[in-house]
Parts: sequence; structure tokens; C-alpha cells
Amino acid sequence: MAQSAITIHTKQDIIDYVNGQKNTKRTALLLIIVLGTIFLDAYDLTILGTATDQLTSEFTLSKTYLSYIMTAMPFGALFGAAIGGFYADKLGRKLILSISLISLIIGSIGAALAPVPSVLLCFRLLMGFAIGMDSPVAFTFVAEISNKKAKGRNVNYWQVVWYIAVVTSALIVMFFYSLGTGALLWRYSVGMGAVFATIILILRLFYLSESPTWSMKNKTLEEACKELEKNYNITVNIAPDQGENATYEHREVKHPMRTLFNKRYRPRTILATAIATLQGMQYYAIGLYIPLIATTIMGQDKLQSLTGTALINIAGIFGGLTGALLTPKLGARRLTIIGFTLVASMMLLIGNFYGQTMTWLIAAMVAVFLFGHSSGPGTQGKAIASLSYPTILRGKGTGFVESVSRFGSMFGTFVFPIIYGSYGLNKTMLILAVFPIVGVVVTTLIRWEPVGKDLEYEDQYIEKV
Repeated sequence: MAQSAITIHTKQDIIDYVNGQKNTKRTALLLIIVLGTIFLDAYDLTILGTATDQLTSEFTLSKTYLSYIMTAMPFGALFGAAIGGFYADKLGRKLILSISLISLIIGSIGAALAPVPSVLLCFRLLMGFAIGMDSPVAFTFVAEISNKKAKGRNVNYWQVVWYIAVVTSALIVMFFYSLGTGALLWRYSVGMGAVFATIILILRLFYLSESPTWSMKNKTLEEACKELEKNYNITVNIAPDQGENATYEHREVKHPMRTLFNKRYRPRTILATAIATLQGMQYYAIGLYIPLIATTIMGQDKLQSLTGTALINIAGIFGGLTGALLTPKLGARRLTIIGFTLVASMMLLIGNFYGQTMTWLIAAMVAVFLFGHSSGPGTQGKAIASLSYPTILRGKGTGFVESVSRFGSMFGTFVFPIIYGSYGLNKTMLILAVFPIVGVVVTTLIRWEPVGKDLEYEDQYIEKV
């Protein structure tokens, strides 16, 4: 099949092509490769949630030390996101995506072989740093290769990938459990993360080129057109207007933090950060510990609780898909409000009725919690960040939001086992329902909707060096 051909005269033509190009199999392949990071993020974060009993038994862990180990990845991701976002704007998206995956492979292998809890803790920190570095760059890259109409939808596919990974983690644990791995079960499961990361790294090296819009801002017209050809598998004929192919002077935002909180960007930054942080609190407190909740609801049988975990998380896949498909029609903000409301309702119902009604009904409420989360704030928190800034600021903006949001992840991951151990499931749900309620209030008050907007013209309003 012959490649399509286009003619580029100016760098603006590159933006116009990206915004107007049709979705193709090539675009779909790039999305899968880039969003593979989200698969790894979800897999590596949740895989230990299926083995907390083994970790506690093997290393004689207290609830507090278990919380430290479970919180290590979000803590490492906090720093990785800040660094990854900054250097992605400076050095390019592809380099950061490659470095982070190599670090993740090393961290996964080290964690799987950890002889003592302190070593496991250190390698989980490295894994978190790698994921944190990769995630905001992945969202940025997806936004920059998608056409204007599909940006919001494509970025939001990350929730679908997330829950596919969560279900996969439960199935893999079930597979290794059926092989009779015994006390080594969690090690085999964690080690599989390195296998997945290696596959994604190879695919990126073969198929992924630099972001075309980043190249347009940071390279000559000829160099940017080569990246356009590689990413979209097209032929680009260059007929530059006068001065367009001159050596490009690299420019960066002069005061990134001041810019993110100036009059234009302050509401966007606050909204994206609030949603991303609050959704992290509610998910990492409840969703991450669904294996533990499933054991509480369904009993102590390992296979039964893992089966329940997989089935409940399928609701997250459908929620993520629903959120992605409805984003172009309803917008990110409206879906977030609906999702937070649904999540708060389910947490209040579970808190009031667990132990007083049928087991399957409580499990259904947890599934609806995941549907509301993944179709609303879980999906939109990351999307709003990646869609709210022009290319020159996008890496730093998504990096800042991702970094701050990890405080929410850390808080939820750390406090759930402590509150749960002290007060039980009912009171834990009632206490943590405050997160989605605050989310409804914040999202209602700040009226910013990024879906469907082309923000590249805002480059002229940003002070650069």
C-alpha cells in the first residue's frame, strides 16, 4: 500500500496536519505503545496488593511497614514526575520514555529478588521514580500525536489500559498460584513486570519517534518533518517558505512555576491538580486494596478473592471506555462531577450497609465505585492536565500535576491499611468519602473545559529564554 504524501511549507503546517489527520492503524499502534506505561504503572502498583498476606508473613511486617512498602512507588513517582516533565520539555519526549523504562526493568528485577524488606523498599522507590518520570510524558505524547477532535478521547483511554492491567495482575497471580509457587508467588508476579516493560521498550525503540509538535518547536523544519514521517508513516515533501528552515534556536519557558500559576493558567493548574490528587486519594485508598476488600467480603480463600478482584475490576474497564468515548460529547469537567458523585454515593452506601446486606450487593457497589471512578475523575484528572497547556509548557504542566497528585496516591495508599485495621471497612468508607465530596465542590467551582481547544496560539503569551 502506497504511503500518502503531504507538502509542508511552514512549521504551522505540521500542527495543522497533526490536528486534522485521520485516526489510522499507525496512530492506534503509537497509542498502544505509549500507553503501555500506564499498563506497567497499574500492574506494578497493584500486584503487591494481591500479595499483602505473603509479604506480611515472609518478612513479619507490621501494618505500618507494609504501608511504607505500598507507599514507596507513589513516593518515588512524586520526584520522577517533576523531573520527567521538566526534562521532557528540554530534551524531548522519546529520550525520557526510554530512560524511564530501563529504570523500571532494573527496579522490577531487584524487587522480585529482594532478600529483606529494606531492599524491596529501595527497589520499589526506583520503580516509582521510573513510572513517575514516564507517566506525564506519556500523556503529553498522546496529546501531541492525536488530532484535535480525538485528543481528549485518546488521552482518556489510559483508564481502560489501567484496569486491563489490574485484571491481568489478578489473572497472573492466579496462574502462578495454580502452579504451586507457594511463598515465591509474589516474586514471580513482581518479576513479570520486568518482562512486560522489556516488551514495551523494544516496541518503542522500533516504532516510536519524537513528538512532531515538540520537534516543530525545538528543531529545524527539515528535522521536524522527518519525525512527522516516522510517526505517521507518510511521505513529506518540504517546500519551505523563506526563513522557515533556518537553524532553530531552542527556547524554554523562563519562569515555569510562575507561568503555571499566572492569571491565564492558574485555574487550569488548580483544577487539574485537585482532580488528579483527589482521585488518587480515593482510588489508592479503595481501589488498590480491592484484593483485601474482596477477602473481607468473600472470605479467606485465595482463588476466590482473586477471582472477585478480577471480576470487580472489569467494571473499571467499562467505565474507562465509557469515559473516553463520552469525553468529546460531554467534556472532561462534567464527566468528573458525575464520577465523583457516583463514587461518593457508593462509599457512603458501603459504609452504612456492609455487614447488613447480601455479599453480592456490596461487591456490586464496589464495582459501581470503580465504574464511577474510571469514567469520571480517574480518567479526567490526567486528561485535563495534558490538554490545558501549549506544547512549550505541556511537559512541565503535566509533570507538576502528576508530581503533586502522587501526594494523594501516597496518602491513600498509606492511610487505608491503618484506618481499616483500626476501624473496619464500614467506618473506613465513611471517613474516606470526604475525598470525592471535596472533588465535586472543586470541580463545580472552577469552570475550565479543555476538550476541543487548540492552545498552541498561547505560545505567544509565554515569556521564554
